[in-house]
Amino acid sequence: MEKLIITVALTGNVPTKEMNPHVPITAEEIAQDVRRCADAGAVLFHVHARDANGRPTLDIERFKENVRRIKEVAPEVIIQLSTGARAGKDWEARANPVRLLPEMASFTTGSNNLPGIVYENSPQFIQFLAQVFKETGVKPEIEVFETGMINNALYLQKKGLIQGPLHFDFVLGAPGSMPGSVKNLLFLSESIPSGSTWSVAGIAKAEIPLATTAIVLGGHVRVGLEDNLTLPDGSPATNPKLVEKVVRIAREVGREIAGPDEARRILNLDPAQKDRILSRID
Repeated sequence: MEKLIITVALTGNVPTKEMNPHVPITAEEIAQDVRRCADAGAVLFHVHARDANGRPTLDIERFKENVRRIKEVAPEVIIQLSTGARAGKDWEARANPVRLLPEMASFTTGSNNLPGIVYENSPQFIQFLAQVFKETGVKPEIEVFETGMINNALYLQKKGLIQGPLHFDFVLGAPGSMPGSVKNLLFLSESIPSGSTWSVAGIAKAEIPLATTAIVLGGHVRVGLEDNLTLPDGSPATNPKLVEKVVRIAREVGREIAGPDEARRILNLDPAQKDRILSRID
């Protein structure tokens, strides 16, 4: 079994400090959390941006500042920028984080219902964003809320717009989408091509149980305040505490934790491209 890659979704678009005072909002807070989580065992960081009022934004300058501070305090980690639609639906704005040339970026290959919104990713937009991934050489993480999103990704691969081996993140437990059950995780993990890698992002109470399941099944794990604001005992979570909990579970079952370069090998990332983003944030 490969070593375990721990991803942290630090901030997201929805959580506020009123919901949990530990949600990192500013570039400085995000970078500090990255350093603490990296020290605890995380290697991959899913990064959003917020404006001066704490609202989600696609302002590329905010993304640049987040990356700049992360690279100053934790140059070894893998940065994965978000292309999500909650901060805005403009196609070019959503694609701009990919054009910053991070090692990875998120790519939701379909539409689904989320609380209060339709999370819209039309077939036309999906092909547009896939072309941006192809042109930049950035590795997409295929975000899967529903089974059909796997098939959409395989269609894009067949057309030559994204390259294998693919990496999937199964987002389970979001209201309106696939429930966060072990049965669903097993089904999705068995529905992807051989040689693919995968992680699971369990939402809210599903986070730790599904993380434990993924550790045993040989998948990888995403935790963080974007997905879950509390620890299993109901107390407010922090990003480092969530990482520490996953590390303890993995060690109990004998699964080793991947370092940054080991994660790059597992994910088929080119180490030579680790710092391409530095040329775009100055």
